[in-house]
Amino acid sequence: MQLEGVYSVLPTPFQPNGDVDDASLRRVIDLFIGAGVNGVTALGVTGEVARLDDSERRHVLDVVVDQVDGRIGVVAGTTSEGTRTCIQHSRHALEVGATAVMVSPPRMPKLNSDAVVRHYKALADAVDVDIVVQDYPPISGFAMEPSLLARIAREIPRARTIKLEDPPTPFKTSRILEASGDVPVRIFGGLGGVFLLEELLAGATGAMTGFAFPEVLVRIVSLFRAGQIDEAADTFYRAVPLMRFEFQEGIGMAIRKEVLHRRGALASPATRPPAAALDHTTREALDRVMKWVDMRAES
Repeated sequence: MQLEGVYSVLPTPFQPNGDVDDASLRRVIDLFIGAGVNGVTALGVTGEVARLDDSERRHVLDVVVDQVDGRIGVVAGTTSEGTRTCIQHSRHALEVGATAVMVSPPRMPKLNSDAVVRHYKALADAVDVDIVVQDYPPISGFAMEPSLLARIAREIPRARTIKLEDPPTPFKTSRILEASGDVPVRIFGGLGGVFLLEELLAGATGAMTGFAFPEVLVRIVSLFRAGQIDEAADTFYRAVPLMRFEFQEGIGMAIRKEVLHRRGALASPATRPPAAALDHTTREALDRVMKWVDMRAES
């Protein structure tokens, strides 16, 4: 499976009592596949992976791989503070059928570039799998310069795909590609898709994010690749208000789950504590922005 195009980051559906909801997970996977995505990413930050225990992590990935059934790619989040644990998670992901793993730098005091490179190199030496380097400083606590990401790509051929979530992402995309030179690097934009058009213009390969309408992302990328830049821009600008609203820090996952609930994929929009739940004001604002986007899509 090629790491390109649109990879939708999956939510982890929960029942109202907090248990993992397998049936909803299978429905949302089918919704995303029906939207034309190239792959899905499981156990990401917005999949509430930090609120899953190890057995739940394994179970969720098992369900995802089973439901995908080889139809598209599956990227598994295997980030860990320890290299040994990251390798163990990655081996399990490969064994059950994931096509790639996504890894952030390990969170630790006084982390430096050499330690980051050693972490990824040890993983690449131990597990024969493509690695998506997740550049998301709020989670890792470490900001990777374009030169470091280019160095990782040069020294570790399996780690030449980047999930870029360190804004300004269009600007950083250009700097990474410049620093990489002749080394082929694939860059996925994240951040809810709010800069997707500009990221594509800067040289990104696509989007790896959790927007609840992945068919919109697929259309933008498809039009852009076909050279229909104005049409891609028109689709993007019509949808970006909802992307922006959904990507609110602290409550974005609750909004995304509410939208997927309204689309019939999730039986419940529940998140696990201490995640925030939607209040009346946010629900009214969501109603308004969805109505506005629907009106523009029909015009």
